[in-house]
Amino acid sequence: MPEVDLVFPRAFVEFVNPADETEVMRCDLTWLTSSYMCIFGQGCQGIYADAPDTGCCTLGAHFADEDDEERVKTFVDQLDETQWQFHPGRPVKRKDWIETDDDGERKTRTLTVDGQQACVFHNRADFAPANGQGGAGCALHGLALQQGRNPLETKPDVCWQLPIRRRFRNVERQDGSTYTEVTITEYDRVGWGPGGHDLDWYCSGNTEAHVAVEAVYVTHEAELTELMGKAAYDELVRHCDAHVRSRSALALHPADPR
Repeated sequence: MPEVDLVFPRAFVEFVNPADETEVMRCDLTWLTSSYMCIFGQGCQGIYADAPDTGCCTLGAHFADEDDEERVKTFVDQLDETQWQFHPGRPVKRKDWIETDDDGERKTRTLTVDGQQACVFHNRADFAPANGQGGAGCALHGLALQQGRNPLETKPDVCWQLPIRRRFRNVERQDGSTYTEVTITEYDRVGWGPGGHDLDWYCSGNTEAHVAVEAVYVTHEAELTELMGKAAYDELVRHCDAHVRSRSALALHPADPR
């Protein structure tokens, strides 16, 4: 099925962060109560037609800041050849997995193998180490699962946040007081910038990826809690539960099954 139109009515809720009265959370109920799920390895076509097996890992991951890079480094140092297909076979150096883009921003390196470009941590389908593990997917994601962690601990921020998007905006009220508006919404094509419209396939608005049994606010509890804080997430759940009970067909994400 084709992707839905990028512009459609959405239901939002706003509430003060119970843990920080200077923040007002603005949450996209239409997205958060949708049936989206990541379908990597289950029908994902990749963002580029010439790299269908690499999902959204084709371009590598930009680091949010130095703390993001340093956190990832602690887990990169724990990877070995049985977990990471492109491990250098010696103590890992930053140049093995970090590069800068044309704007000087630091990101994970990309490699092109058999004509398919992907992040250096993306193990290809032919990865078959002697321990019987392997297969396609993120080495850092696999490490987290092996260690009993949530992958948000080991992967760059942009990787575990996608396709949830968090934005900040400083707002001044008419009385001169201010607050920080924190928007939690869908990371659709627009979130990728002008190049997002050039992607050959994208999941968040595609009916093929709206097949989860439970809604995003349930399946992405860990990610939302990390992005919002526990108190704000608990308040979000209350609003999402009420929205699910009362919503009409007009409030559904258009990629959801009818």
